[in-house]
Amino acid sequence: MATLADSFLADLDDLSDNEAPGEEEAGEDDELGKEDVEMPDVEVNYDDLNTVAKLQNTPRYHDLMKKVDEAIESGVPATMAKLSEDDPEYQLIVECNTLSVDIDNEIGVIHNYIRDKYRLKFPELESLVQHPIDYARVVKRIGNEMDLTLVDLEGVLPSATIMVVSVTASTTNGKPLAEEVLQKTLDACDRALDLDESKKKVLNFVESRMAFIAPNLSAILGSAVAAKLMGTAGGLSALSKMPACNVQILGVKKKNSAGFSSATLNPHTGFIFHSEIVQGSPPSLRTRAARLVSGKSTLAARVDATMGDRLGQTGRAFREEIQKKIEKWQEPPPPKQPKPLPVPDSDPKKKRGGRRLRKMKERYAMTDMRKLANRMSFNIPEESSLGDGLGEGYGMLGQAGSGKLRISAGPSKLSTKVKKFKEKKYGSSGATSGLTSSLAFTPVQGIELSNPSAQAALLGSGTQSTYFSETGSFSKIKKIV
Repeated sequence: MATLADSFLADLDDLSDNEAPGEEEAGEDDELGKEDVEMPDVEVNYDDLNTVAKLQNTPRYHDLMKKVDEAIESGVPATMAKLSEDDPEYQLIVECNTLSVDIDNEIGVIHNYIRDKYRLKFPELESLVQHPIDYARVVKRIGNEMDLTLVDLEGVLPSATIMVVSVTASTTNGKPLAEEVLQKTLDACDRALDLDESKKKVLNFVESRMAFIAPNLSAILGSAVAAKLMGTAGGLSALSKMPACNVQILGVKKKNSAGFSSATLNPHTGFIFHSEIVQGSPPSLRTRAARLVSGKSTLAARVDATMGDRLGQTGRAFREEIQKKIEKWQEPPPPKQPKPLPVPDSDPKKKRGGRRLRKMKERYAMTDMRKLANRMSFNIPEESSLGDGLGEGYGMLGQAGSGKLRISAGPSKLSTKVKKFKEKKYGSSGATSGLTSSLAFTPVQGIELSNPSAQAALLGSGTQSTYFSETGSFSKIKKIV
């Protein structure tokens, strides 16, 4: 039985037999010359920078940069207002967008090359300075110097980062580089900085033409931010296919707090967050405004990609809508309406009527006897409890000639209700207690079957009572001396 290693080697042999080397590379050359940027499948000497980064040595790069220089010197042509996709100027703009993406990829490759070489000298620097261009500038400034107090990093890094880099460099385990390795590292830094300058030149050219190629997007964000978005996304067509949440984070740079608090760092702060319309809003609403602007920018990019509005009216309408919403967010809440006070000396509110209220009034109503006791007749003396007008007077009670102090009151509904409540039996319906039994223990017959209900009815009579029972007798307790 073959082992796992034998099976794995057999699979590798099958792959090498079925795929011929260099078969996939044939026929992949296109008009943009991407074959010069892609890494070949042959063994690469990573010690040589020209083998790793080859974009600056391609004819496509030099031709495009030459066309960009000529276009910038010639200025904006008058026919740009009616620019179509077949015009050479439009094709140049699209190729510049693609070139800016290739430049970013090339800078990333060179950045990895610089880190691999400079890691022996300062291994902690790559975690402190993460942006490729800033890293290249710092490496070029430091060089082979071990004491960073002698290196001026002002204008390259923020003050807080400079302090952290200086403290870390004093405790690093790195060693000075050899002269040959240091020279290759500095050449790579120069190449990265040259590519960054070329990218800025390409973006400036695209920015000067953005008002014609993407008028609606430029109306919302401005030409500079719109050009950066197109360059990062890889063109207007690629930007129009992206969702708004991805457009919002285009251009985000990973920030390193370097031991400081990250509470003040705003996430998702890309090109859109730093645009004019977002920065003009209050700080508390900028994140919300950036989310709104990214959604409208995506719609404007789709309108520009389909050439739906070449005058930019849709973009200006979107911008006015965004500004109105931001102003609406800043409006204070409506004032609280004061509650009106009740009218002074007003009549009490009438209570609701109904069956429950009528019963309550009937329960606490004054009786007829109390009404007669509170009433006095003219020229007739009233009877009193102590006589001769002393004590509590009875008023008109008993003055009808009957000689009674009470009058015959009619039947009260309340008394009827109380009587029914007392007569109602709670528990089992007519059943006896669960402790009663039909078996009785008597001294004559022992166990006797009897009716407990009949015994209870006879209980209390003189003959059947327990006191005068025929079988019962008085007990006599003997004292124990």
